[in-house]
Amino acid sequence: MKQILFLILSAFLLISCGSGSSKQAETANPAAETVADHSTDQTVTPADPSVVYVYYFHGSQRCKTCVAVEKAARESVATLYGEQEQVRFVEVPTDDAANKGLVEQYGVTWNALIVAKGDDHVDITQKAFANPEGVSEMLQEEVERRLS
Repeated sequence: MKQILFLILSAFLLISCGSGSSKQAETANPAAETVADHSTDQTVTPADPSVVYVYYFHGSQRCKTCVAVEKAARESVATLYGEQEQVRFVEVPTDDAANKGLVEQYGVTWNALIVAKGDDHVDITQKAFANPEGVSEMLQEEVERRLS
């Protein structure tokens, strides 16, 4: 009985958060913008190795936690680093074909929060989703590590 309940709960979570690895119907999400803080491009451009990127990967369907993590990450980068060109927040829709290379580069199959500078990157997704309120501190620690 516990296994059946666990399977049902797992299936619900998969459906509610959406999966970047499954082919979903491409629908426009008017609330989502694919914009870096310092750019108005609609697709993600190749990474500058001197810049620390905070990538938030997501599918077209997101749960409340997914949206909360994105909001916390976006606001943290804006608050902590403002207009500094060395740190950028980038939202990456995983179901957009234009972002396929970046999704493959980081092996993203689900929603993800990744801090990267050149080849040095860390995936803080599990910690961020376990504690959305602590995202700011996590990001600051990882960004500062890469700025040094």
